[in-house]
Amino acid sequence: MTTEELEARIAAFPYWYHKIELPGGVTTPGWAPIDAGAYRVPVDLSGKRVLDIGAWDGYWTFEALKRGAAQAIAIDDFSDFVGHLETEDRKAWETFDLCREVLGYDAEQCQRHELTIYDLTPDTFGTFDYVFCFGVLYHLRWPMYAIDKLSAVCTGDLFIESAIADDFSAYRGGGKGFGSDIVMEFYPNNEYGENETNWWAPTLKCMGSMVKASGFDTVRGWKLTDSPTRLPECRGFIWGTKT
Repeated sequence: MTTEELEARIAAFPYWYHKIELPGGVTTPGWAPIDAGAYRVPVDLSGKRVLDIGAWDGYWTFEALKRGAAQAIAIDDFSDFVGHLETEDRKAWETFDLCREVLGYDAEQCQRHELTIYDLTPDTFGTFDYVFCFGVLYHLRWPMYAIDKLSAVCTGDLFIESAIADDFSAYRGGGKGFGSDIVMEFYPNNEYGENETNWWAPTLKCMGSMVKASGFDTVRGWKLTDSPTRLPECRGFIWGTKT
Protein backbone atom coordinates (compact mmCIF):
# COMPACT_ATOMS: atom_id res chain seq x y z
CA MET A 1 0.00 0.00 0.00
CA THR A 2 1.43 3.36 -0.97
CA THR A 3 1.32 6.39 1.32
CA GLU A 4 -1.30 7.96 -0.93
CA GLU A 5 -3.47 4.82 -0.79
CA LEU A 6 -3.19 4.69 3.00
CA GLU A 7 -4.10 8.36 3.36
CA ALA A 8 -7.12 7.81 1.13
CA ARG A 9 -8.32 4.86 3.23
CA ILE A 10 -7.90 6.90 6.42
CA ALA A 11 -9.78 9.85 4.92
CA ALA A 12 -12.69 7.58 3.99
CA PHE A 13 -13.66 7.29 7.65
CA PRO A 14 -15.83 10.18 8.91
CA TYR A 15 -14.41 10.23 12.45
CA TRP A 16 -11.18 9.29 14.20
CA TYR A 17 -10.84 9.46 17.97
CA HIS A 18 -7.15 8.52 18.22
CA LYS A 19 -4.12 9.99 16.54
CA ILE A 20 -2.06 6.90 15.67
CA GLU A 21 1.35 7.00 14.03
CA LEU A 22 1.49 4.62 11.08
CA PRO A 23 4.34 3.71 8.71
CA GLY A 24 5.43 6.20 6.08
CA GLY A 25 5.02 9.22 8.32
CA VAL A 26 1.22 8.95 8.26
CA THR A 27 -0.81 9.83 11.39
CA THR A 28 -4.54 9.34 11.77
CA PRO A 29 -6.50 12.60 12.28
CA GLY A 30 -7.78 12.01 15.83
CA TRP A 31 -7.22 14.17 18.88
CA ALA A 32 -6.64 11.67 21.70
CA PRO A 33 -4.62 11.09 23.76
CA ILE A 34 -4.00 14.73 24.58
CA ASP A 35 -0.66 13.91 26.24
CA ALA A 36 0.32 10.23 26.13
CA GLY A 37 3.34 10.86 28.34
CA ALA A 38 1.06 11.99 31.17
CA TYR A 39 -0.32 8.44 31.41
CA ARG A 40 3.10 7.20 32.68
CA VAL A 41 2.59 3.76 31.14
CA PRO A 42 5.89 1.86 31.45
CA VAL A 43 8.08 2.03 28.36
CA ASP A 44 8.98 -1.66 28.62
CA LEU A 45 6.07 -4.11 28.55
CA SER A 46 8.16 -7.02 27.28
CA GLY A 47 6.35 -10.34 27.54
CA LYS A 48 3.27 -8.89 29.25
CA ARG A 49 -0.39 -9.55 28.53
CA VAL A 50 -2.34 -6.32 28.22
CA LEU A 51 -6.08 -5.65 28.18
CA ASP A 52 -7.24 -2.38 26.59
CA ILE A 53 -10.79 -1.44 27.54
CA GLY A 54 -12.70 1.04 25.40
CA ALA A 55 -10.06 0.65 22.73
CA TRP A 56 -11.84 2.64 20.00
CA ASP A 57 -9.30 3.08 17.13
CA GLY A 58 -6.69 1.16 19.13
CA TYR A 59 -4.00 3.67 20.12
CA TRP A 60 -3.16 2.01 23.44
CA THR A 61 -3.57 -1.53 22.09
CA PHE A 62 -0.93 -0.86 19.46
CA GLU A 63 1.20 1.14 21.90
CA ALA A 64 1.33 -1.88 24.23
CA LEU A 65 2.62 -4.05 21.38
CA LYS A 66 5.12 -1.39 20.32
CA ARG A 67 6.42 -1.51 23.90
CA GLY A 68 6.98 -5.26 23.70
CA ALA A 69 3.77 -6.82 25.02
CA ALA A 70 3.40 -10.47 24.12
CA GLN A 71 -0.31 -10.02 23.51
CA ALA A 72 -2.79 -7.15 23.63
CA ILE A 73 -6.54 -7.70 23.70
CA ALA A 74 -8.87 -4.81 22.92
CA ILE A 75 -12.52 -4.62 23.91
CA ASP A 76 -15.19 -2.00 23.23
CA ASP A 77 -18.97 -1.92 23.24
CA PHE A 78 -19.28 1.15 20.95
CA SER A 79 -21.73 2.89 23.27
CA ASP A 80 -20.00 6.29 23.24
CA PHE A 81 -20.91 8.67 20.43
CA VAL A 82 -19.09 11.64 22.06
CA GLY A 83 -22.33 13.54 22.22
CA HIS A 84 -22.67 14.29 18.51
CA LEU A 85 -21.76 11.36 16.25
CA GLU A 86 -24.40 9.69 14.15
CA THR A 87 -24.62 5.90 14.14
CA GLU A 88 -23.17 5.68 10.64
CA ASP A 89 -20.13 7.72 11.74
CA ARG A 90 -19.05 5.18 14.36
CA LYS A 91 -17.33 2.51 12.27
CA ALA A 92 -16.85 -0.03 15.05
CA TRP A 93 -13.67 -2.02 14.42
CA GLU A 94 -13.01 -0.82 10.87
CA THR A 95 -10.52 1.89 11.89
CA PHE A 96 -8.85 -0.51 14.33
CA ASP A 97 -8.54 -3.19 11.67
CA LEU A 98 -6.98 -0.78 9.19
CA CYS A 99 -4.33 0.26 11.70
CA ARG A 100 -3.66 -3.33 12.75
CA GLU A 101 -3.22 -4.33 9.11
CA VAL A 102 -0.83 -1.49 8.36
CA LEU A 103 1.19 -2.02 11.55
CA GLY A 104 1.54 -5.72 10.74
CA TYR A 105 0.07 -7.29 13.87
CA ASP A 106 -1.73 -10.61 13.51
CA ALA A 107 -5.21 -11.24 14.87
CA GLU A 108 -4.00 -13.59 17.62
CA GLN A 109 -1.34 -11.32 19.10
CA CYS A 110 -3.60 -8.29 18.65
CA GLN A 111 -7.17 -9.38 19.33
CA ARG A 112 -10.29 -7.24 19.41
CA HIS A 113 -13.70 -8.19 20.79
CA GLU A 114 -17.04 -6.44 21.12
CA LEU A 115 -17.71 -6.81 24.83
CA THR A 116 -18.95 -4.75 27.72
CA ILE A 117 -16.75 -4.30 30.76
CA TYR A 118 -19.43 -5.89 32.94
CA ASP A 119 -19.06 -9.21 31.11
CA LEU A 120 -15.35 -9.56 31.90
CA THR A 121 -14.35 -12.55 34.03
CA PRO A 122 -11.10 -14.52 34.35
CA ASP A 123 -12.75 -17.16 32.17
CA THR A 124 -13.26 -14.71 29.28
CA PHE A 125 -9.65 -14.11 28.24
CA GLY A 126 -7.68 -15.19 31.31
CA THR A 127 -5.84 -12.68 33.47
CA PHE A 128 -3.59 -9.78 32.54
CA ASP A 129 -0.39 -8.19 33.77
CA TYR A 130 -1.60 -4.73 32.75
CA VAL A 131 -5.12 -3.40 32.30
CA PHE A 132 -5.78 -0.06 30.57
CA CYS A 133 -9.14 1.63 31.14
CA PHE A 134 -8.85 5.03 29.50
CA GLY A 135 -11.80 7.35 28.90
CA VAL A 136 -14.29 4.75 30.07
CA LEU A 137 -15.11 5.06 33.77
CA TYR A 138 -17.25 8.19 33.52
CA HIS A 139 -19.38 6.52 30.81
CA LEU A 140 -20.40 3.70 33.16
CA ARG A 141 -23.62 3.53 35.12
CA TRP A 142 -21.99 1.25 37.72
CA PRO A 143 -18.34 2.39 38.03
CA MET A 144 -17.45 0.63 41.30
CA TYR A 145 -18.81 -2.67 40.00
CA ALA A 146 -16.76 -2.14 36.83
CA ILE A 147 -13.55 -1.58 38.80
CA ASP A 148 -14.22 -4.80 40.72
CA LYS A 149 -14.52 -6.58 37.37
CA LEU A 150 -11.16 -5.13 36.31
CA SER A 151 -9.54 -6.21 39.54
CA ALA A 152 -10.75 -9.77 38.95
CA VAL A 153 -8.79 -10.02 35.69
CA CYS A 154 -5.73 -7.95 36.66
CA THR A 155 -2.81 -9.62 38.44
CA GLY A 156 -0.47 -6.63 38.30
CA ASP A 157 -1.14 -3.03 37.30
CA LEU A 158 -4.35 -1.17 36.53
CA PHE A 159 -4.30 2.22 34.80
CA ILE A 160 -7.50 4.28 34.80
CA GLU A 161 -7.95 7.65 33.11
CA SER A 162 -11.22 9.50 33.57
CA ALA A 163 -12.99 12.81 33.71
CA ILE A 164 -12.65 14.11 37.27
CA ALA A 165 -14.60 16.61 39.35
CA ASP A 166 -11.70 18.24 41.21
CA ASP A 167 -11.80 21.50 39.23
CA PHE A 168 -15.15 21.48 37.46
CA SER A 169 -18.75 20.86 38.38
CA ALA A 170 -21.38 20.55 35.67
CA TYR A 171 -23.80 22.23 38.05
CA ARG A 172 -21.57 24.93 39.54
CA GLY A 173 -19.16 25.68 36.70
CA GLY A 174 -15.41 25.76 36.17
CA GLY A 175 -13.18 26.44 39.16
CA LYS A 176 -15.92 25.18 41.44
CA GLY A 177 -15.15 21.50 41.67
CA PHE A 178 -14.75 19.35 44.75
CA GLY A 179 -10.98 19.43 45.28
CA SER A 180 -9.77 16.58 47.47
CA ASP A 181 -13.23 15.49 48.66
CA ILE A 182 -14.08 11.83 48.13
CA VAL A 183 -17.20 12.38 46.04
CA MET A 184 -18.66 11.66 42.60
CA GLU A 185 -20.92 13.97 40.62
CA PHE A 186 -23.86 12.31 38.85
CA TYR A 187 -25.26 13.24 35.42
CA PRO A 188 -28.69 11.73 34.68
CA ASN A 189 -28.98 13.46 31.32
CA ASN A 190 -26.31 15.26 29.25
CA GLU A 191 -25.08 17.70 31.88
CA TYR A 192 -21.42 16.82 31.37
CA GLY A 193 -20.09 17.83 27.96
CA GLU A 194 -23.55 17.58 26.38
CA ASN A 195 -23.02 13.82 26.12
CA GLU A 196 -25.81 11.65 27.48
CA THR A 197 -23.39 8.71 27.91
CA ASN A 198 -21.45 10.64 30.59
CA TRP A 199 -22.83 9.38 33.91
CA TRP A 200 -20.30 10.18 36.63
CA ALA A 201 -17.19 12.23 37.39
CA PRO A 202 -15.33 11.21 40.56
CA THR A 203 -12.70 13.33 42.22
CA LEU A 204 -9.18 12.00 41.83
CA LYS A 205 -9.11 11.00 45.50
CA CYS A 206 -12.43 9.21 45.10
CA MET A 207 -11.24 7.28 42.05
CA GLY A 208 -8.05 6.26 43.87
CA SER A 209 -10.07 5.09 46.87
CA MET A 210 -12.30 3.01 44.60
CA VAL A 211 -9.27 1.29 43.05
CA LYS A 212 -7.80 0.59 46.47
CA ALA A 213 -11.13 -0.81 47.69
CA SER A 214 -11.14 -3.24 44.75
CA GLY A 215 -7.92 -4.91 45.91
CA PHE A 216 -4.93 -2.87 44.72
CA ASP A 217 -2.35 -2.42 47.48
CA THR A 218 -0.50 0.57 46.05
CA VAL A 219 -2.40 3.45 44.46
CA ARG A 220 -0.92 6.57 42.86
CA GLY A 221 -2.87 9.41 41.26
CA TRP A 222 -2.28 12.60 39.31
CA LYS A 223 -4.06 15.13 37.11
CA LEU A 224 -3.60 15.41 33.36
CA THR A 225 -3.34 19.19 33.84
CA ASP A 226 -2.58 20.75 37.22
CA SER A 227 -4.68 23.86 36.58
CA PRO A 228 -7.15 23.02 33.77
CA THR A 229 -8.78 25.86 31.87
CA ARG A 230 -11.16 23.83 29.69
CA LEU A 231 -13.28 20.74 30.18
CA PRO A 232 -11.15 18.21 28.19
CA GLU A 233 -8.23 18.99 30.53
CA CYS A 234 -10.21 18.02 33.65
CA ARG A 235 -8.88 14.48 33.63
CA GLY A 236 -7.27 12.30 36.25
CA PHE A 237 -5.15 9.14 36.30
CA ILE A 238 -4.96 6.35 38.82
CA TRP A 239 -2.27 3.67 38.79
CA GLY A 240 -3.04 0.73 41.04
CA THR A 241 -0.62 -2.13 41.69
CA LYS A 242 -1.16 -5.52 43.28
CA THR A 243 1.88 -6.68 45.26
